Amino acid sequence: MENRVLSGMRPTGQLHLGHYHGVLKNWLVLQNEYDSYFFVADWHAFTTHYSDKIDLESNVTEMVVDWLAAGINPNTSTIFVQSKVPEHAELHLLLSMITPLPWLERVPSYKDQQEKLKTKDLGTYGFLGYPLLQSADILIYKAGLVPVGEDQVAHIELTREVARRFNYVYGREADFEEKAEIAITKMGKKQAKSYRTLRKAYQETGDDEALIRAQAMLKEQQNITLGDRERLLGYIEGVGRIILPEPESLLTKASKMPGLDGQKMSKSYGNTISLRDSADEIEVKIKRMPTDPARVKLTDAGDPEKCPVWQLHKVYSDEQTCDWVKDGCVHAKMGCIECKQPVIEGVQAELLPMQERIAKYQADPSYIKQIIHDGSQRARNVAKETMTEVREAMGIIY
Repeated sequence: MENRVLSGMRPTGQLHLGHYHGVLKNWLVLQNEYDSYFFVADWHAFTTHYSDKIDLESNVTEMVVDWLAAGINPNTSTIFVQSKVPEHAELHLLLSMITPLPWLERVPSYKDQQEKLKTKDLGTYGFLGYPLLQSADILIYKAGLVPVGEDQVAHIELTREVARRFNYVYGREADFEEKAEIAITKMGKKQAKSYRTLRKAYQETGDDEALIRAQAMLKEQQNITLGDRERLLGYIEGVGRIILPEPESLLTKASKMPGLDGQKMSKSYGNTISLRDSADEIEVKIKRMPTDPARVKLTDAGDPEKCPVWQLHKVYSDEQTCDWVKDGCVHAKMGCIECKQPVIEGVQAELLPMQERIAKYQADPSYIKQIIHDGSQRARNVAKETMTEVREAMGIIY
């Protein structure tokens, strides 16, 4: 579905400002523009944390609480938990039967993560195959768009290749052309004639405009089933039935939220501010942040670009405050503690209303359970439809 977006997060611990600025704020925009599916990727947590004692039940619940507190709306978005939709696992299994091993081994994050997480034994099938599980997560909802950073684009490309291979292997029904011709007649004389004209224009002259017009016409067609629509999409392109549509990457801006040490904010670096940190904890963390090493004494001039605190000013301070910081630092007019105060206040002001909403949701655990249940049921209904088509295409209907 071109208008459907899918994205997820692993419940491996508390959410922090990096998650909020890098993912959740983007979701807030997407949920008003697309048919949005946001899921807690609890199975994915086992790819790197299978031997860790994680309180998964608590992490899943609290993650959904944080999403709601950040503004994700369960009435306009489908919020669900991956393991509540077992069809993800079934599709992953079936896709694994046709996915060449080198495709998984060449995914950049495979070797990168093994290098970064040397303390963990990642020589498992689950870790090698997790990009394919991601592909199943996407393809089972026929999501047209997947919001990702640049480092995840390779995963979407793998998903496209897997979908293409699946459609090539299983979309070629023995009576495909006969079924496609029958489907054309169901469209009505005028539409059928238009479809044939556009198909001929595309196949004989490569007219891309004809392809686009035919696709738009099929999308609006009410007289044919979803299966027939997919057959006719494949028929115009000279391939078989398109069972699993190829998704597109929806490139998101890199998060501008640096960690307390100037690196990317990450739990593995121990440089985070949690969405749940109290005002006092926020103050202590920011006051302990390193600054420009050249500023040993108050009278020493500094360079904001060499100071991690300056990166936070770019996120939380207005232009006037930033000018005040630059002037005070470069000309040694103020100390680093004074410079940090606007950032402390900015983070506290951002998190206070969110934390008030978190407390409200925590006080009503049955409401959170209901949201997870309802969202997972909605997601599963869609997943079941896809799996019916997949099983039919593969001949698993006995």
